[in-house]
Amino acid sequence: MFALLAFTPKARRLAGAVVIGLVYAALTGGLAAQPSALPDFSSNQTAWLTFDVEFRAVPGGPSPVRNDPAHPRVSNAEALRTGKQPTFLIADLSNPNLKPWVKERMKKDNDEVLSGKIAFTPHSSCSPAGVPAFHLYGFQPMYFIQTPKEVVIIFSGDKQVRHVYLDVPHSKDPKPSWYGESVGHYEGDGTLVVDTIGLNDKSFVDNFRTPHTEKLHVVERFKLVDGGKALDVHVWVEDADAFYEPWSGLQRYDRVQRPMREEICAEGNRYLFDYQMPIAAKPDF
Repeated sequence: MFALLAFTPKARRLAGAVVIGLVYAALTGGLAAQPSALPDFSSNQTAWLTFDVEFRAVPGGPSPVRNDPAHPRVSNAEALRTGKQPTFLIADLSNPNLKPWVKERMKKDNDEVLSGKIAFTPHSSCSPAGVPAFHLYGFQPMYFIQTPKEVVIIFSGDKQVRHVYLDVPHSKDPKPSWYGESVGHYEGDGTLVVDTIGLNDKSFVDNFRTPHTEKLHVVERFKLVDGGKALDVHVWVEDADAFYEPWSGLQRYDRVQRPMREEICAEGNRYLFDYQMPIAAKPDF
């Protein structure tokens, strides 16, 4: 500072500009790895909607479980259009990536559904879907809340909520839960990457009722496509006790703009069918 006072006024201005530039560079240098513009999943009442109840296959690796071609699925929409009887999803157990115990459990479930049992889905039973099956709820929009330290993802159907904590490591030994522990970061191309562990084994990985263990590890990559009109979510799924190899799938959402509406799932929807909805034996408070 005293050396600057000995300069001419013009020299002092030039030196001051250099110092300010160096300080700015030092403060912003740590941000170089961040994307130039974070993806905006949430503003202007943006929501994301899909009607797909299966993951799309991703070329180059093991496929997600598909529907058994011997029992073609007839969706409710197709039934309305054609007059056919709607059917449930029936897993194709020829998928070579499934461990024997997984196939055995799924065969039992297939047989029960084919004999007339209502097929379980978390959406119809108002249960948490877990990860990655969270992306197969569908029919009601998904919303995001984005903050510098956290991304909150909300399925509007019955307000299932996920928390993604940004730029932090996983806990050493997270306690298993329905949605596990999700940590994330943004990559330079505007992709939100979410890594989830600590999932309990009470959920299924898809709507074919494919089971998993507490070793389940899921990585999701959220990326805007089609000029922001759509959102692709690429899921990578690993569970060495359930699958011989990690597999990948894709879900695509379309952008819709609407406010989040209040909706209750279980109340008033108990006795028409046995959807296996959990019902409390006594009040919680």
